[in-house]
Amino acid sequence: MAFKDLFKFNKGKTTFVFIGGKGGVGKTTISAATALWFARSGKRTLVISTDPAHSLSDSFEKNIGHNPTPIAENLEAVEIDPEVAMKDYQAKMKEQQALNPGMDMGMMQDQMDMASMAPGIDETAAFDKFMQYMTTDEYDIVIFDTAPTGHTLRLLSFPEMMDSWVGKMIKVRRQIGSMAKAFKNIMPFMGDEEEEDRALEDMEKSKKQIKAARGVLADPERTSFKMVVIPEEMSIYESERAMEALAKFNMTADGVIVNQVQPEEADCEFCAARRKIQEQRLKTIHEKFGNQLIAEIPLQQEEVKGMDKLKGIAEVLYGEVEAAGSTSK
Repeated sequence: MAFKDLFKFNKGKTTFVFIGGKGGVGKTTISAATALWFARSGKRTLVISTDPAHSLSDSFEKNIGHNPTPIAENLEAVEIDPEVAMKDYQAKMKEQQALNPGMDMGMMQDQMDMASMAPGIDETAAFDKFMQYMTTDEYDIVIFDTAPTGHTLRLLSFPEMMDSWVGKMIKVRRQIGSMAKAFKNIMPFMGDEEEEDRALEDMEKSKKQIKAARGVLADPERTSFKMVVIPEEMSIYESERAMEALAKFNMTADGVIVNQVQPEEADCEFCAARRKIQEQRLKTIHEKFGNQLIAEIPLQQEEVKGMDKLKGIAEVLYGEVEAAGSTSK
């Protein structure tokens, strides 16, 4: 099986791919090259950077914003802006407040202030983007250029946490609604019953969307994870732990990309020594990740930036681009 065959497409449904690994292994390069290859193959492609230290703009040599930015034919990119994400979050909180007139104003403001200072807004925004594109099927494939492993695992744990949180909110809302109805006859100023019902409906809708997101994340026909490693022990062992964590989230990790591999034709003593060490690490990689398809990318002489160099990396991974009509839905 060729590495490109790991990417599955269902007619009318968006395919989601998370590309992750330890910091500094080349996730952004792989994400950008992969996105470019599929766009050139005729797929409507979106690549989203969830890493606070964005570098997609550097890879494509083009300024990329919080909303989809055109890069090339069939290709758009997003770099999540935490400040914009926080403003979106605060707007949602205010909307929730409008639907819940009895909610304490001070408590709501405290919650927004705490959220603006707390870590995790990047993961929250990334999950919001996933939810946004999960049902629109606007793109054939959405590729997530993820933050280093720890951030990514927090992102993937969001459906569980949000499902639990919304579930508790629904329970409280129903209890409040029951009490409000009980006092309605003697206290007609208790509130608008229609607004109460609308707030509960919105929460129920959110819970259904979260449940659907969990289903899509765990569906190997829709979502998969590609791990990027380099032939060094720290990268290998961190990736192994990440694979174990992904299994707990029922995420399908079907491919490992080994980046920065020293070519066998070593033309210097230092290069030969590094190749010898890497051969041992490559052996370890094949032992630990034998259940996944493994691809290798040689160490490049120059920094991979710009469309031409990304195209070269893509062809190492996936081969020559086929005619657009043969790979479209």
